[in-house]
Amino acid sequence: MELGISINFWEIDSIELYLQMLLSNSSLMQNLHQSIFSFVLLPVATIIAFATTSNAETIRTKSFLIDINRQCEEGNVSCNRVTYVGTDLKTGKAIRLMGKTVNSKNSYRFLGYEFRNGKYRYIISGDNSLLVYKGNRLILQEEGTVIGN
Repeated sequence: MELGISINFWEIDSIELYLQMLLSNSSLMQNLHQSIFSFVLLPVATIIAFATTSNAETIRTKSFLIDINRQCEEGNVSCNRVTYVGTDLKTGKAIRLMGKTVNSKNSYRFLGYEFRNGKYRYIISGDNSLLVYKGNRLILQEEGTVIGN
């Protein structure tokens, strides 16, 4: 970073005097603020962003390839920001849904995921099975396997 002033450190009596000289220059102050942002705040913001990065998994059933993406902080037991992208292996058509984790009420044990699309409810169970309900009627059930993790 170009400071706009030339100072030999051996000519300065104290660090305090040096800092006063630096802070008296307003363009230098602006550069200092940019440096603080670039070297301190930006890495901190990056760490926070990655702390909330998604936990993704892909599940394959007989008929579908399903991408599940949890968009909550690592370590959270429950998450209300889960994305489901289910792709039909025959047609290639895909559906994208938002949903949540399903946990046991007493122990908060993970039971699976739930996604809704109008009258349809998509469940990915803890054993990676896909269950699709229309209302209260089960219309599809397929066992699944986690792939690629």
